[in-house]
Amino acid sequence: MRLGLDPMRDACVRAGHPERAFDVVHVGGTNGKGSTSAMVEAMARAGGARTGLYTSPHLVRFAERIRIDGEPLSDEALTSVLEEALRVGSDLSFFETATLAALLAFRQAKVDLAVLEVGIGGRLDATNIIASPRCTALTGVALDHQDKLGDTLDAIAREKAAIAKPGVPMVLGVLPDEARAAAIEIATAAGARVVDALPLPPDTSVGLTGEHQRENARVAWTIGAELGLSESARARGLSVARWPGRLERIDVEEGDLAGTWLLDGAHNPDGARALTRALANEDVGAVVFGALEDKAWREMLAVVATIDATRFYAAPAGRAPADPEVLRELAGGTPAATLHDALRLARSAAGRRLVVVCGSLYLVGEARAKLLRLRPDPIVAL
Repeated sequence: MRLGLDPMRDACVRAGHPERAFDVVHVGGTNGKGSTSAMVEAMARAGGARTGLYTSPHLVRFAERIRIDGEPLSDEALTSVLEEALRVGSDLSFFETATLAALLAFRQAKVDLAVLEVGIGGRLDATNIIASPRCTALTGVALDHQDKLGDTLDAIAREKAAIAKPGVPMVLGVLPDEARAAAIEIATAAGARVVDALPLPPDTSVGLTGEHQRENARVAWTIGAELGLSESARARGLSVARWPGRLERIDVEEGDLAGTWLLDGAHNPDGARALTRALANEDVGAVVFGALEDKAWREMLAVVATIDATRFYAAPAGRAPADPEVLRELAGGTPAATLHDALRLARSAAGRRLVVVCGSLYLVGEARAKLLRLRPDPIVAL
């Protein structure tokens, strides 16, 4: 992924500034930014707004990245905006093209509010083309993408907080002290108004599973307040929000994969720890794990290995994977030649008990397609 805003600025000029045609909420963070974006979109829709949602990567179909009123673009609409994006931005990277296509789709659909999830970092991410969003947010900061963002929480927080804009509220989730101090410094220097995430009202229902999702819900709740959404709209949105591949439970009724599955795209150590906390009271029979080589897979594996269940390893598609044989050597378990083999072996070992698939969004997306018998688009690790 190329980082830098000049190509996007030039393309937006040629496209007639689609990024100025609607209000924007811009959400960044190491973990939780996609879930939080989905919650904000659901709240805004519950409040009567016509909404757009842009996220990455996709799990199964590319159109998942660009949603209008909660629904992925049709193949025809997606083809139209991609062709226009390629016409006005022939020099753009894949992610920049996808981002421009989303902006074009939102303008064409006349959305009231678009929620944009940052791709990587923030300062130089293609989504940072938005000059005057209604609100920005930083859900959390952890070590990830160190080759692009820096190898300390301070450095990473500075990159991510750089989506802050003058006079625009920036909502902060729970951050490590080092990251929080850096984020506040950057946001304040930009002229943003820093807002800490509010507590949820008692008995608020959150549709997404896991205690960490309640923390994300606090950020979303606060963004909704900054947008002027009523408490009832915010509560309805939080209760119905869904985000595939994040502690997602799938029941397969028949075939050699029949049983209950839990898919979670925990792709860094913090995400893996959140997953194991969420599984504390679950009867897990087997785990299918796979990770990309450029992730902190050793630390992730050490966390996942604390789950008391038989482990199977598979290689995610998209980029160079961590070798399943090496995973076995480090933590025991069984490497599989393909993901389907790993799923089949895990289901056989677990019987009717829960099988968890985790370690990479690309692995989870491929598994989701197999379990739900969906036709996947090519995997693009961006």
